[in-house]
Amino acid sequence: MSSPIGPEAAHRIRSVSDPSLSRGGSHLAFTLSWAEPPEFNSRSRIMMLDLNQGEQVEFTQGNRDSSPRFSLADRSLAFLREDAAGTRQVWLMGVGGGEARRVTSAPLGVTDFNWSPGGDALVVCAGVDPEHLNGESPDPDIPRVRVARRIRYRYDTLGWLGDAHTHLFLVNVPGALDGNESSPGVQLTEGDWDDLAPVWSPDGSRIAFLSGRNGDRDIRDLTQVYVVPVEGGEPVSWSQGLTNAGALAWSPDSRRLLTVGTQEPGGMVLWQGWLFVLEPGKDPRRITDDVIKPYLSMPALARPTELSWAEDGTVCFLGEKAGESFIFQVTSRGGPVKTKHGGGSLITSLNLDHPSGRAAALASSPESPGDLHLVELGGGAARQVTDHNHGYLAEHPPARLEKFSIERTGIEIQCRLWLPPDLDATRRYPLVLDIHGGPNGAFYDSFVPLQQMLATSGYPVLAVNPRGSSTYGDDFMMSVLEDWGGEDYLDLMAAVDAVLERPYIDDSRLGVHGYSYGGYMTSWIIGHTGRFKAAVVGAPCINLVSMYGTSDIGVSFGEAQWGGTLAEAASKLVERSPITYAANVQTPALLLHGEADHRCPIGQSEEFFVALKRRGVEVELVRFPGCSHSFPRTGHARMREEYLARALGWFQRLLV
Repeated sequence: MSSPIGPEAAHRIRSVSDPSLSRGGSHLAFTLSWAEPPEFNSRSRIMMLDLNQGEQVEFTQGNRDSSPRFSLADRSLAFLREDAAGTRQVWLMGVGGGEARRVTSAPLGVTDFNWSPGGDALVVCAGVDPEHLNGESPDPDIPRVRVARRIRYRYDTLGWLGDAHTHLFLVNVPGALDGNESSPGVQLTEGDWDDLAPVWSPDGSRIAFLSGRNGDRDIRDLTQVYVVPVEGGEPVSWSQGLTNAGALAWSPDSRRLLTVGTQEPGGMVLWQGWLFVLEPGKDPRRITDDVIKPYLSMPALARPTELSWAEDGTVCFLGEKAGESFIFQVTSRGGPVKTKHGGGSLITSLNLDHPSGRAAALASSPESPGDLHLVELGGGAARQVTDHNHGYLAEHPPARLEKFSIERTGIEIQCRLWLPPDLDATRRYPLVLDIHGGPNGAFYDSFVPLQQMLATSGYPVLAVNPRGSSTYGDDFMMSVLEDWGGEDYLDLMAAVDAVLERPYIDDSRLGVHGYSYGGYMTSWIIGHTGRFKAAVVGAPCINLVSMYGTSDIGVSFGEAQWGGTLAEAASKLVERSPITYAANVQTPALLLHGEADHRCPIGQSEEFFVALKRRGVEVELVRFPGCSHSFPRTGHARMREEYLARALGWFQRLLV
């Protein structure tokens, strides 16, 4: 007997990530993560899959192993493992198995690494704190003050940074394993900035990386491309003419670089970039347009997205359009972009092996939270090679997806409607409007646990990509700037009106949920209309004035989105803040917020809670201890389960 997907999905669903193909494409290493009962603490190990035989084995035995990478010579597999202090270090195993050996002992841990072409060295990204250059950690039992000297002194999920920065280190692997080299290795870069995403040149002589070294780096979250010799020296900028860059790959001859970048003044490369070819002494040459959004992972929190440049001059990259992901191919000279694989899913990780012409892609679809697929790039054939959630999904069938579009002011707005798998069109169902974050995020053809839980529990979910969403071109995405709560709000209401024309949707039982910017829009909506009977407001920004000075991105993000500094745009910030309209709210509101959220600090929900409570509006504030802004996706399973259970319970009680 099947049953709805419930809050327990937070600890029942396993996830796969970090695909790495061996040279020749015969083996695939990846990370398998799960919540370990009874405490449901997070666990992860490296799995090894023989792609020819189909056999899959646990390759490592650590509690928190991740990020496997084969050496180019295929002799070793490097990966990250947490040490006793909770910091991640690089460990190494032979591809045939055996005992794992520790390679680094970085005091603040390692966030990323990359192999040298010869497989005898690694470049690693490790933290450097000027207050602890002697390698000694302060006694945790002795109280100490913290001093901020820059605006970007903390970062959501990472927490307090102070004056610490991430820099590049060169590790001689044989020396590190023999204990003859200090760890984390020889420091290649230094300075009052972060150095990230290192990529070794094919000839082994240089390392390219991303770094934000401009004079306005404390108020603008922009990175440029630099190149440094492996023996050290002053890094050289290769990205003159770009305002921001987000991923890198070398040409096979080690003379040029490929990057996802932008020349737009705002530099919003995470949400809309273009592929550029970089060559010293020449202007960046763009080879794609904004019909495609090259995929980029979230900086500082995930490994950089892989780009690939083959010997024949073809470039493979992961891209998105209209809420779907694809593997694309284009020549380094530009021209037509070919689709090699994809559609109907969200692909968030890609690893390619040129000798075999194979790619491993991590894809989430309406039917799957995420599985690995092996793609033959020559013909585009693909097959799913993992299925760790088959049993759970067989017992809990996913929701059914229906896509449609509406037109407003001459603009097409794409919508997704998630329906119960056993929808009875003769019944009347409540409707929940779900609003994505960003505002430049997007909803995809992918498995979102909250949407699946609501829809399979009898609450159809409307997921709209209003103007401001990415994957629909630069103009569409940029139209939300300085207009939060304007045309985006009207797009959402028009989409709701369109769904209400369906006879099986009950217009008297409407709910709304949103997280981050979606939480902003949810609180904005209930301050401007009484049509919704229940609201679940996740980690919102309620007061743009206080948000400007308390969020970790209040300056770098807020000035671009809201129209300037606090001094320049104070009246506009007040006008576009949901707190300004709290006196109009009648809808019962449930506020869900992490106490360690630096992105949208919990004070935002506290302000809204007091404003509504003082007026006698039904409101609850649920606080999630120790949880950052990203906890609904990456936090402890018990906290993720609680978020889902609270949201479902609120709608079940009020949408009757």
